[in-house]
Amino acid sequence: MSQSSGVKALLSIKKPVLCFGEALIDFLQTTTQTDGLLELNNYRQYPGGAPANAAVAVAKLGGTALFAGQVGDDPFGEFLMSALQTYGVDTQLMSQHVSAKTALAFVMLDNAGERSFSFHRQQTADLLFEQSQINDTWFKDSPIFHFCSNTLTEKTIADCTEYAVQQALIHNALISFDVNLRHNLWPTGKVAIDSVNKLVKYAHILKFSLDELTYLAQGDIEAYIKSCLAENCQLLIITDGENILTYYTPTDLDAISPPKVQAVDTTAGGDAFIGALLFAVSHFEDLSELIENARLLKQIVTFSAGCGALAVTQHGAFPALPNFEQSIDFMKEHSSPQTQLLDIFSRSN
Repeated sequence: MSQSSGVKALLSIKKPVLCFGEALIDFLQTTTQTDGLLELNNYRQYPGGAPANAAVAVAKLGGTALFAGQVGDDPFGEFLMSALQTYGVDTQLMSQHVSAKTALAFVMLDNAGERSFSFHRQQTADLLFEQSQINDTWFKDSPIFHFCSNTLTEKTIADCTEYAVQQALIHNALISFDVNLRHNLWPTGKVAIDSVNKLVKYAHILKFSLDELTYLAQGDIEAYIKSCLAENCQLLIITDGENILTYYTPTDLDAISPPKVQAVDTTAGGDAFIGALLFAVSHFEDLSELIENARLLKQIVTFSAGCGALAVTQHGAFPALPNFEQSIDFMKEHSSPQTQLLDIFSRSN
């Protein structure tokens, strides 16, 4: 495929991105005070949840994003619905449970901005989303369907997630899976490898951190990657924080170096990356068109990494995700020129 045909595809298509899963409140540790005897942590309420973050990332860049999930009929749920709408996400597929509460996460940060989590997510509204709430209208505009592993932690919501993925495939949707493992959300304290790998085989786009890939591969990473690419996967991405990012297609292997920044909160880094990637992919009629254009694919991965780097320089999730102008300015300042990509995005937005 020539570069000119790739440009044509980008300018003529913009698919919606449908993100399914949890929206929750991140209570982010901000400061610590003392009364002379006891240290008292202060927390600020931020909207979050990995698939919700990805939807906001797409919308803030100028894409069409929908979020499908469930929150409580409580002040936290109202806040999340309002926040998603404020940032331009379509919430028509979102619901509020009549009695179950909205999930909460308390996020503690170390001096490097790295996170540790304490989740309050027992029988919360997101886990009680039902298969009957999924219907053909979800897929009427051939969206990109994106999900994460936090809706695989219990059987009922895992079955619902698998059903949604299967329905997306039936409707010829492109499937994106950011595995985003959180061991402390699982009943045993460890992610069930078979449960996650069962869904891995369905995805056309897969994103792992290096630690996640090592855990799921159970020792033989190269064999695991090969098995993924033998299934539906056309693009497999391995992130490693600020270190080298590697990505595979069925015919190629390449890598980039993410921009170096001073991280203050890494909460939204991965979600900013995948949101930016899906925003770019949404311009294509078929993912294979992009996969065949190695130069443009590299520019898109570099752009996505830049969005991830920019997000970690700010606190929280939704507010930290960059808009289109911020991401372009950041790329111009921190990366080698991406003339083709920047011109395409500027004209298509």
